[in-house]
Amino acid sequence: MHDPTEQARREMTAEINIESDGRESLEAKYGEIWDTTELKRDFEVHGFMAPFVSVTRKSDGVKGTIMFQHGPRFYFKFSEDSV
Repeated sequence: MHDPTEQARREMTAEINIESDGRESLEAKYGEIWDTTELKRDFEVHGFMAPFVSVTRKSDGVKGTIMFQHGPRFYFKFSEDSV
């Protein structure tokens, strides 16, 4: 099955993980950051397509995507789906 987003996602994933940032650096860039435990607490995870995760925010049921870096594993830049 052909995924027209695959090449762009691969490039984004490589760029994010070239210099994996610590929590403080990511917070300065993107605001709120989640580790894996915090992600499970605040979101229902539907699926991964690196560097994106499809999620629903538990507090209000808003669906969206969140980005992640591999190591250290942090999630950041939650974006609500537009309807």
